[in-house]
Amino acid sequence: MDAVVQSAPDLASLKHGQQRIWASGDYAAVAARIQLIAERLIDVADIPAGSSVLDVATGSGNAAIAAARSDCAVTGIDYVPSLLERARARAAAEGLDVQFSEGDAESLPFDDGSFDAVVSVLGVMFTPDQERAASELLRVVRPGGTIALANWTPSSFVGEMLRTVGRRVPPPAGVRSPLEWGTEPRLAKLLGGGVSELTVRERQFVFRFRSAETFVAFFRAHYGPVHTAFAKLDEDGQAGLERELAEVATRHHRPAGASLAIPSDYVEVIATRRG
Repeated sequence: MDAVVQSAPDLASLKHGQQRIWASGDYAAVAARIQLIAERLIDVADIPAGSSVLDVATGSGNAAIAAARSDCAVTGIDYVPSLLERARARAAAEGLDVQFSEGDAESLPFDDGSFDAVVSVLGVMFTPDQERAASELLRVVRPGGTIALANWTPSSFVGEMLRTVGRRVPPPAGVRSPLEWGTEPRLAKLLGGGVSELTVRERQFVFRFRSAETFVAFFRAHYGPVHTAFAKLDEDGQAGLERELAEVATRHHRPAGASLAIPSDYVEVIATRRG
């Protein structure tokens, strides 16, 4: 029997699909709940005031705004225009001068070594071409500069949530899981040749909801991958996914009273660009 040859995925088409996914729902509402992750990362990265900072896949600007509060010169880039509008409004409300522009994490529109630091919070991990995205992070940061990332781990609550969604609406074949960015071996492979130091620290963020049902309703309405999955399913499939996500939330719940407290592990990554 002839072997089946699996064709390489069409990364350009995948990227357009991802843009539609992240433009659906309202990711800014999710980002508002996890602002603490960006604040922690910027603090740990210890980026000096006055540094030039690029926030890749900025979304509604969590990390960009956190860096601007530290008196850095910040640029945020994302491929979802509606999220950039929310980011601009947030920065303006705080009186912060942040430059936000539309762009692709896999093809950053900046010269080599343009920034003292490059950061991404739960953003660059979702690029379809991981190697290209990593090479772009390395390219635009100056020698001796900092790369700081926050990425969900495979074993995290969010990791299980994404796998649960993927069983109902399978991801495209041949594309590596974004959760690999939450593992030290994969990070070492993606960044290791271009950095002189790489520190990976596991952290935890706790999602809080009144109940498993309110969690599901919130993510169904606002989180692009979950919102899109529900839209692709028939009524029975939606009911099944709703039930499965509520079970995942309940299983990860840390008993602390009547309401829901769901810890989710992520890695905090600090790397120094090789000189």
